Amino acid sequence: MKLLNQSIGIIAVFVLGIIGLWAVIFYYSMIGEIKESVDEGLSNYKRQIIYRAHQDTALLKQVNFNEGFYAIRQISQNQALAMRDIYKDTLIYIRKGNDDTPEAEPFRMLTTAFEDDGLFFELRVINSMVERVDLINQLFRTTIWLYMVLIVSILFINNFVLRRVWRPFYHFLGQLKNFRLGRSDSFPTVKTKTREFIDLQDATHTLLRHNTASFEQQKQFIGNAAHELQTPLAIALNKLELLLEKGGLEDGQVEDIGDTMAVIERLIRLNKSLLLLTKIENHQFLERQIVSFNQIVSNGVQELEEMAAFRGIRFSIRGSAALSAEMDPSLAEIFVFNLLRNAVFYSKDQAFITVNIRKKEIQFINDGEKSLDATTIFNRFQKPSRDSGGSGLGLSIVKAIADLYDFDISYSFQHGQHYFVVRVR
Repeated sequence: MKLLNQSIGIIAVFVLGIIGLWAVIFYYSMIGEIKESVDEGLSNYKRQIIYRAHQDTALLKQVNFNEGFYAIRQISQNQALAMRDIYKDTLIYIRKGNDDTPEAEPFRMLTTAFEDDGLFFELRVINSMVERVDLINQLFRTTIWLYMVLIVSILFINNFVLRRVWRPFYHFLGQLKNFRLGRSDSFPTVKTKTREFIDLQDATHTLLRHNTASFEQQKQFIGNAAHELQTPLAIALNKLELLLEKGGLEDGQVEDIGDTMAVIERLIRLNKSLLLLTKIENHQFLERQIVSFNQIVSNGVQELEEMAAFRGIRFSIRGSAALSAEMDPSLAEIFVFNLLRNAVFYSKDQAFITVNIRKKEIQFINDGEKSLDATTIFNRFQKPSRDSGGSGLGLSIVKAIADLYDFDISYSFQHGQHYFVVRVR
């Protein structure tokens, strides 16, 4: 979830909570005020009725609410002394207009006691709450609408304001995503007066300057290493070749020199592989064009056919579709050639190597005696056996190229065959 949406979500939760609490408090406060006003009216009615009852004893005979808004009944002295003024909501059945049957209506009722000429009476006074209930309901609906309008308005305003506030950040983030070491000419910038965003820009520039300097130093080191290591090795190899050409050496000396030359040649291959792997991981191959895997596989098979024929290994290319990708042509050739050469090196004599080319997938299948460790097969210097003649970097280079171009490569062993499957996205 975006930071903007998180901010709006948090604000929305707090706003909903605060306004919701305020709405509840406001609603019950208004109900309390209305009831307090009604109770004051009931108290006034009580005093008036008691005063009139002292003047006219006929009022004491009204025992129910059929003839008015109060009812009086005689009670004992003990009951009267124990009674306190009680205000409560109640329902009373009354007939409205021409209705045949009475209906329950909300009333507010005061129950109290008084004394008249040594006799004690219970007085109940009622006041209709119908209009006040309608008022409360109208107030409640108005409050709900006000509540919703406030919520929507606050969220809209916050969303609008926050988007404007965070716009420089997202613009800066977009520039940062598109920044590439060695390819981008300038650092991402943020146009804002917000102190935090300016600090973020300064910190990012510091990191990028450090990374750019390290990248350039690494590129320079790789270039120097390619030159400084390859040249002495080539000179040593040439001198040993010249020493062999002069002759006059014993058989043991010739054999030792041959072994030394083989070690130097292996060092040369290993150095080239390590330098290539480092360049791939540093994204130093910038050329991109559409390359055809069908053509590259065909060229790779032709190049390895003589070596494979020596061991009786035959190739079978099955191309049901044209497979292409946008990548560096030299890396595409290395990618396919390493997979083909790996299949040749680790196939049994008189075996078949099959290459299946599909719309979005290419498979390299070769006969084998046992499964390889799928969890470590793409690690550097990983070999099936110690006496293997390879450098142990071929599949590491393949995996690095696959990661560079977001290819999916996997290994499996099925029915006595090794399967290397590459899926091009």
